[in-house]
Amino acid sequence: MTSDQVASISVPLHVDSLPTSANQEDHVSMATYAARRLGDMCFNTAVVVGIEAMTAAQGIDFNRPLQSSALMESQLAAIRQRVAFLERDRLMAPDIAAMRDWVAEQPWPQAVLAILPSYAPL
Repeated sequence: MTSDQVASISVPLHVDSLPTSANQEDHVSMATYAARRLGDMCFNTAVVVGIEAMTAAQGIDFNRPLQSSALMESQLAAIRQRVAFLERDRLMAPDIAAMRDWVAEQPWPQAVLAILPSYAPL
């Protein structure tokens, strides 16, 4: 990915919008490209959240034998099913990919679903 592509991912599309008629912006013409970019952004976000979760798990394991809450311990167990404790330096790409997949398969919290109109109960 070039630096121009990276910069375009981080900038909202409306910045590149040009006035077309009576100095009005034409947002509709950018909808397809914006939707395509959203996939890349979701992928990148899952990578970042996965790395954060993996790092948190490592930190929790450094504080053993202390125990966390039942919820945290269950999530730690789920992480450890995918990624082993980092005892020595190793290639992290497989771990990052496993954590990205773990993030992508997690269900959305009910509090989030309740405010999304497309997921709200009828």
